[in-house]
Amino acid sequence: MSALAVRKLTKVYRNGHRALEGVDLTVDEGDFFALLGPNGAGKSTLIGIVASLVNKTEGEVRVFGHDLDREPEPVKVSLGLVPQEFNFNLFLPVIEVVLNQAGYYGIPRREAKARAEYALRQFDLWDRRGTQARLLSGGMKRRLMIARALVHRPRLLILDEPTAGVDIEIRHAMWSFLRELNTGGTTIILTTHYLEEAEHLCRSIAIINDGRIAEHVDMGALLGRLKTQTLVLDLKARPMRLPRLDGCVLTRLDDRTLEVRVTKGNSMNRLFEALARDGIEVVSLRNKQNRLEQLFLALVENDKGGGDSLL
Repeated sequence: MSALAVRKLTKVYRNGHRALEGVDLTVDEGDFFALLGPNGAGKSTLIGIVASLVNKTEGEVRVFGHDLDREPEPVKVSLGLVPQEFNFNLFLPVIEVVLNQAGYYGIPRREAKARAEYALRQFDLWDRRGTQARLLSGGMKRRLMIARALVHRPRLLILDEPTAGVDIEIRHAMWSFLRELNTGGTTIILTTHYLEEAEHLCRSIAIINDGRIAEHVDMGALLGRLKTQTLVLDLKARPMRLPRLDGCVLTRLDDRTLEVRVTKGNSMNRLFEALARDGIEVVSLRNKQNRLEQLFLALVENDKGGGDSLL
């Protein structure tokens, strides 16, 4: 079964702006799905329609088989939404923000308290449960938004820029929790401008541009289209000079770090042999985490009618 099925979805605003142009999109149940696109591409409009916050002009939306127009209640119960903007009462204590959300779904108070405690503990907010929400840091408010969205245990969680303003340590902790949540059966749709985040977490991806789906594919298959790979080499000492090799572009990042862009199909042995001949000793090697960024920029440019040298 599909967690989300969108067919010929169109949105035209009163000023004539066409935010969505007949979008078709399917998200399989249990998937961790990235919905990416530049600012103004239609991501927020699409999410708003699915979450019943924006009225569509035309088209069909189904969530776990339920039609949004004819069966809005089971659709809403199935969804948990974490929007970009903070939209809770900032003067309420943290725990009341979560308990009030549970009340909207008819969850009995005793059960709601247990669920709220679990959710707040997951995001290291339990010790702040009596604090007014306005006094939390930006990162804590972001985590509170996710805890609130999960209190009714939705089958589909939509995260719109969930780690914006969150420090690296908390971001990685959130990644770990979201992976566990997805492994437990919750379907997750993620929008983010941190493309490393999407590459790290998601198994499928759709790229939306100018209100249309420019790409909808398995993440691994998309990354496999790159004609080049970029590696970062940490060196034991500063090299006096860099070797020249066909199919390799070496760039000095600092005294002891090289970036190597290698055309796929080239043997890495040639590179290391050339480095060894010049007395350059490699201490460690890693992939540069920019593969999805390269593809994203190429796909958006290609969708506009420009060239595409990466695919």
